[in-house]
This record gives sequence, C-alpha cells and structure tokens, in this order.
Amino acid sequence: MGENITLKASDGFRLGAYLARPEGVGKGGIVVVQEIFGVNAHIRELCDRFAAAGYAACAPAIFDRTDPGFETGYTPEDIARARQAMTKGSFDTYLLDVAAARDALTGYSPVSITGFCLGGSVAFAAACRLDGFLCAVPFYGGRIAAMKDERPRCPVMMYFGTEDHSIPMADVEAIRAAQPDATIHVVEAGHGFMCDHRASYAPEVAARAWDETLAFLDSRSGA
Repeated sequence: MGENITLKASDGFRLGAYLARPEGVGKGGIVVVQEIFGVNAHIRELCDRFAAAGYAACAPAIFDRTDPGFETGYTPEDIARARQAMTKGSFDTYLLDVAAARDALTGYSPVSITGFCLGGSVAFAAACRLDGFLCAVPFYGGRIAAMKDERPRCPVMMYFGTEDHSIPMADVEAIRAAQPDATIHVVEAGHGFMCDHRASYAPEVAARAWDETLAFLDSRSGA
C-alpha cells in the first residue's frame, strides 16, 4: 500500500520516509514517528493500517542524519544497536524531520501525529513545539516526563503501561498532574504493547488502543 519517498527538511537535509495513502480523498493525514528501531516493518505496517482507515500516514526516518537507512528487529543484538543509534540524534533534528513529514501531508489536511517509544516522546515534543498538528497520540514515551511542563498546542492523548519497567508510574502521575487537559490512558501492559513483532505485544490492549486512537482522530477531523 505504501511507498518509500524522500523528504526535504527546512535545513536542506534530505531523509527517507514511508508514505501510505488512503483510497479516495481520505480523512486527513498523520505523521507516525518511529521507535528506536527505525522505520521498520512494524512502523510501515502501522502506516498501512492508518491508510486503510482513511488517513495518509508518513513515517520519517529520523535516524537518517546519523545512520542512513537504519532499521532493525527486536533481538537483544538489535536492541543494543538501536540504543546506540539513539544516542547520536537530537530532538532538534528529529523535529525538523517531523515537520518535513507534516508538510508532505498538506494535501491530506488536517494532519495529526503519533509516535511509539522514542517516537512517543518526539510526538509530544512536536505537539508542544510545532504548529500545524490537529492532535497528538504519543505511546509509551519515556522522555515525556522531562517535558511535562511544556504546553501542547493541540489536544493530546497518551498511552502508558503499568508493566512498563522503563517508565515508572510516578512519572506517569507527574505527567498527569502537569497536563490536566491531556487524556492519559494507563493500560495493563508493558513497553511496546502495540507492536506485534515484540514479546511485549498485548493483542487485546493494542486493539482497544487502536480503536480509541481512530476515534480520537475522527472526532477532531470531523470524519
């Protein structure tokens, strides 16, 4: 359903991305921000699912500046490589690349944003620091707690897992206290519960979160 494309960020850097388009006019667009594992099969499949639901989905390869074409699976070796790749980037350049993906979706307005793992934190940062997003849906973003006092420029709905050992519940409660206007779902699952390529995948929780995400998008886009 989707295709690999090239984006041009505002600083002139060219990066890869995966774009999946809906049939017909569609309901809008959504930027899908990767986990630390790159724009891999899981992220491409999510884009395809959004397109099937009526949303043009663009996933920018935010590691292209330091590791062009980087993508991995979820073995212990892959995780080690992904964590190393993550240390080379910065939120400043991630947001430049996210903005380029947003602009690539201007033909499918309004544009929202979602992200997973590192991408969840980037999606929250984008909601706070960039204009042009209808709403944001970050999933298990471990760095959101450090940004909890920033003010989103659009409605935000977040997901965290009670069994996520990388994000303490104390952090989630601090985010909830600092973001009273955000919708925060705490589900009985671990980190990466939306990914059916991972051992932490929680099918029933993921299905419910997917339906809630589409309802959130639909209600704001007027679909």
